[in-house]
Amino acid sequence: MHRPTISVIIPVYNGERYLSEAIESTLSQTFLPIEVIVVDDGSTDSSAKVAKRFGKSVQYVFQSNNGTGVARNQGINLATGDFFAFIDQDDLWVEDKLDRQMSVFTAYPEAEMVFGHVQQFHSPELKEHIKQKIYCPARLMPGYSPSAMLIKRSAFFRVGLFETRWKIGEWANWYVRAMELGLKKIMLPDLVTLRRLHERNKGFYQSKEVNEYAKILKASLDRRRKKN
Repeated sequence: MHRPTISVIIPVYNGERYLSEAIESTLSQTFLPIEVIVVDDGSTDSSAKVAKRFGKSVQYVFQSNNGTGVARNQGINLATGDFFAFIDQDDLWVEDKLDRQMSVFTAYPEAEMVFGHVQQFHSPELKEHIKQKIYCPARLMPGYSPSAMLIKRSAFFRVGLFETRWKIGEWANWYVRAMELGLKKIMLPDLVTLRRLHERNKGFYQSKEVNEYAKILKASLDRRRKKN
């Protein structure tokens, strides 16, 4: 019987500080992925050295700086697994993240993507006055994010690749399109991902791009109106 395979895709841009921990959390899974693909989006720091330190356990690919959407798509094009999992360069997985999610697919074969809960945390190196500026919820939260998702390959391609015109909204845009198509999703009550909060989170340092979300929602509403 064919054992399902999982491809992990990690986009990175100047992520040398946290990338190693993110990679380690994928390689220590109780359900091991068939491949971990790190796509370097034109980093100018030591991200390449960090990724290459893992040898054959990680497939490292470099591209010129074109954004997270392009990097994710590059990883998708290289991936060979039956399922796709994503993790951001500064996030961490609990060790049985993939195992728990694969168990859901076994129990509910009709499911197309499985999410889990996320715990946010302040990165340990942050000084106290910086931590006070970055809100960190104490409670677990439903993780409708790429780092908390496992998706069937076939389901991903029903939606299509990430649109590359968005600076910070490539995931939000993809998820909205998935919901328009009615992809069957399940949210696990379990913790699967730890989201690191720090000064370089994309939502913080690219906050001027936050109006992308309004544009994405408007485009979705326009598409739905045309169908009705």
